[in-house]
Amino acid sequence: MQKQVETVERAFEPALLEPGETVCETLNGNGHGDMVLACEHASHHIPNYFNGLGLSKKARHSHAAWDPGAKDLALDLSDAFDAPLVCSKISRLVYDCNRPENTPSAMPSRSEIFDIPGNIDIPINEAQARLAQIYHPFERMLSSVLQSRGQPVLVTVHSFTPVFNGKKREVEIGILHGTDSRLADAMLEFVPADAGFVVRRNEPYGPTDGVAHTIETHGQNRGLLNVMIEVRNDLLGDPKNVMRAANVLAKMLTGAMKKLNSSTKDARS
Repeated sequence: MQKQVETVERAFEPALLEPGETVCETLNGNGHGDMVLACEHASHHIPNYFNGLGLSKKARHSHAAWDPGAKDLALDLSDAFDAPLVCSKISRLVYDCNRPENTPSAMPSRSEIFDIPGNIDIPINEAQARLAQIYHPFERMLSSVLQSRGQPVLVTVHSFTPVFNGKKREVEIGILHGTDSRLADAMLEFVPADAGFVVRRNEPYGPTDGVAHTIETHGQNRGLLNVMIEVRNDLLGDPKNVMRAANVLAKMLTGAMKKLNSSTKDARS
């Protein structure tokens, strides 16, 4: 009987979106660069269906709901490298597109200091609808962009809060990687001497924190050079500071890509 009930619940998936509402977008889709950018936490938008997930306005606009400044940073990098940028348009509290299916952190019931009432005891049919209507379209869009471009470099762009669970973070730019560290290794060799940022490997998060889903699924599994960038969000508060961070990262990426391309050519000759 229980299995029959679950089958019926899965069969009926509610419509989570308003007519014409979209969950992801590709910007600069005709860019000619050898890079594809992704920003999984670009928006704090919560569709009307969820009634704000029961959160206060402060919580809905906090770092728990999105990565402040990350989309602006990704756009500057898109301009610098003439690269397509794939963005989610839905809050990560509805579904975190940088988490695999069937993991609690994909639809968390708590994020740092915030309880998420709308994510407690999610009905099976709604959970399936979140996958089908929010996560899968983002996955398909990113896959399509990558597949259309041969062997691009995959770069995902994020921001993080300067204080987490009451603890201050010294790191300002994190260069994160999974098992494939080639691009991250090379980028760390090209940190400008006058960068003015504290740059560290796999901080404030690392692959053991479950944050490498996108770069591993779409980058590593395709044999693509890949890296995840994290920038402290207090350094992305205005366009001038966003550009400052983008310029440093662009220098690191340019140097790293040239080095790795040169190494590949030498190996073939």
